[in-house]
Amino acid sequence: MSVSPIELSHALVVSRLRAAGCVFAEDEARLLVSAARTAAELAAMVDRRTTGLPLEHVLGWAEFYGLRIGVEPGVFVPRPRTELLVTHAARLARPGAVVADLCCGTGAVGIALSAVVGPIELHAVDIDPAAVRCARRNLASAGRVYEGDLYRPLPDHLRGRVDLVTANAPYVPTEAIRLLPAEARDHEPLTALDGGADGLAVQRRLAAEASRWLRPGGALLVETSRRQAPGTSDVFARNGLVPRTARCDDLDATVVIGTLIPRTLR
Repeated sequence: MSVSPIELSHALVVSRLRAAGCVFAEDEARLLVSAARTAAELAAMVDRRTTGLPLEHVLGWAEFYGLRIGVEPGVFVPRPRTELLVTHAARLARPGAVVADLCCGTGAVGIALSAVVGPIELHAVDIDPAAVRCARRNLASAGRVYEGDLYRPLPDHLRGRVDLVTANAPYVPTEAIRLLPAEARDHEPLTALDGGADGLAVQRRLAAEASRWLRPGGALLVETSRRQAPGTSDVFARNGLVPRTARCDDLDATVVIGTLIPRTLR
């Protein structure tokens, strides 16, 4: 029985990926073979992958919430676990909602939220210039992207009228960075990973300023870990937000949602 060139390429790619330690070699090979336009391009892509470059950086995209999100070298790759953040934000949003997506990376959360909810007034922010360039391409027709630190670059006219603040802020404790897979440590910006000594440093800053930007009844949603969720909830409560935790074991995902209660009801 003859073997087609495509099948042969797939088998060779699987073999190389397995030798390099790629756990999902079959799936990755299928994606690489389908993405390459020539044998030379496939060889170059496999070379980049086997030297440790994240698959999404090799392909130029990541699958997220059923969408293909453009990803560029040096930019944080959106993870499936962050889909839980989108799911709960979508339950709170309505078409036309004002959304500030902080620590936006590629803009994946805003893109997915727009796809689910419909047109929203989206303002995305990241401190990393490479992420901002990537997000601006991805969100060209869906929202505005600002470069800067958390709320700082947002226009003043948004104060007190934001419906949702979403943030996949860094929450890995500094000492745990060295335990991350090499793909993350070596190819993604430290600013997207390092959450300070206990992993909650950026979340504290997000919560401290949330009441200045949210409308009464608006909410701050952040991704965190199961272990850190009680600490995140405490941070929210100390800053006038009523917290609740959402968990999805299938995604190994945890989100804390803090609602700003009107002052008359506090």
